[in-house]
Amino acid sequence: MPAWEQALWTLLFAGMVLVAAGGNLIVIWIVLAHRRMRTVTNYFIVNLAVADTIVSTLNVIFSFVYMLNSHWPFGWTYCKICQFVAVLSVAGSVFTLVAIALDRFTAIMKPLKPRMGRKATLGVIVLIWTMASIVSLPMFIFATTTTLHYQNGDMRVLCYTVWPDGASAPSYHEYIYNVVFMVVTYFLPIAVMIYTYSRVGMELWGSQAIGEATQRQNETIHSKRKVVKMMIFIVLAFAICWLPYHVYFIVISVDPGINDLPYIQELYLAIYWLAMSNSMYNPMIYCWRNQRFRRGFKIVFRFLPCVHVTEAELALDDRKSLLYTARYNAGENAHCRINRNGISTGSRATLTTSTSLSSGNVRRTSVPVHCSAPGTLPVPVHTSTRKTSSPVTGPTGNNILQKWKNGGTKPYNV
Repeated sequence: MPAWEQALWTLLFAGMVLVAAGGNLIVIWIVLAHRRMRTVTNYFIVNLAVADTIVSTLNVIFSFVYMLNSHWPFGWTYCKICQFVAVLSVAGSVFTLVAIALDRFTAIMKPLKPRMGRKATLGVIVLIWTMASIVSLPMFIFATTTTLHYQNGDMRVLCYTVWPDGASAPSYHEYIYNVVFMVVTYFLPIAVMIYTYSRVGMELWGSQAIGEATQRQNETIHSKRKVVKMMIFIVLAFAICWLPYHVYFIVISVDPGINDLPYIQELYLAIYWLAMSNSMYNPMIYCWRNQRFRRGFKIVFRFLPCVHVTEAELALDDRKSLLYTARYNAGENAHCRINRNGISTGSRATLTTSTSLSSGNVRRTSVPVHCSAPGTLPVPVHTSTRKTSSPVTGPTGNNILQKWKNGGTKPYNV
C-alpha cells in the first residue's frame, strides 16, 4: 500500500477513534453526573456507550495497525483479548439496543405494568454482558498467533483463529460460527426491533393518540415520540454500518479465494471502518435528537468560541418549568388521588405544588393524597394565585411552616 494511502487511512481511523471514544465518554458523564438523566433508558444508553468505548480503544487501534502492516506486534495474549473484545463489544451493543426497544415497548404498550427499577436495570445489563461473553468465548479460545520467517530474514507474526477442524480454508466450523453470529447479533435483533418500534409507532402516531387527550397527556406523548425517534435513528445507523461487515465474512467463509483479489485490503479497510464508525454516530444522534444531551455537549465544549451556553443550560438538573413541581413519597407504582379533606382509607402520600406569582414569589402548598392502585403520578393540584408576602412567610407560608414543625412534610425547595 502506498505511503499516501496509509496516511489517508491512518487519518480516517484516528479521527473515528477520537470522535467515538470522546463522544461516548461525554455521554457517560452526562448521564452519571446528573441526577435527572439517570433513567432506565439512559442507563442502557450508558451501557451502549461503554461498549462503543471499549471497541474504539481496545480493538480498533490494534486491528488497524495489524491490517495496515499485516504484522501483529502485540503478542499472543493480546491477540486473544483483541479478538474477544471485538465480538464482545458488538454483541453487547446490539443486545443493549434490543433491551432499549423492549423497555420502550413495555413502557408505551403496557403503561400499567411496573417499570424496571435501578436494580432490575443493572441485572439486565449484567445479563447482556454475560450473553455477549458467551457469544465471544470461541474467539478467545481459538485465537492464536503464528510466526512466519522469510528467506531474506524478515519475520511476520499473524493473529488469527484456528478452529477445531484445523486451519484449513474454508473452515466449516468458522462458517457455522459466522452464520450464527450474524443471526444472533444482526438479523434476529433487527427483526425484534422492527417489530417493537413498529408497534410503538402505531401506538404513538395513531389517529387517536393526539387531539383527544389533555395538554399534559399530549406533552407526554410528544416526549415519548422524541425518544422513539432517536432510538430508531440509532437502530438504522447500526443496521447500515454492520450489514456489509457480516456479508463480507459470510462470503469469505464460502470462497476464501476472494482474499487474493486486487484491492481486497482496501475493500476490507473500508468495510471495517464503516462498521466501527457506528460507535461515533451514536453520540452525534443523541446530541442531535435530545435536548438534554445537547446541553451536556455544549457544556463540555463551551470553551470553543463558536459554542454559546446560557446560564440555564449550565444546569442539566434544572426542571423544565418552575411553575409546577410535584413530589410524593408513596410507592413508585402507586396511583394517587387528591384528598383535600385529609380523609383516606389507603396508603398516604404528600403532594407538594408550587405556584409562581406575578411578584416573583413562590407559594408551596402540601396536601395529602390517597394511593389506591398501580398507575400514574398524582393529579396536579391547582392552588390559588393570591399574592403572599414571601415564599415562606405570610399567612400561607406560616401555615406550611407550622405544619412542617408539627410533623408534616417539609416545603420542597425548587
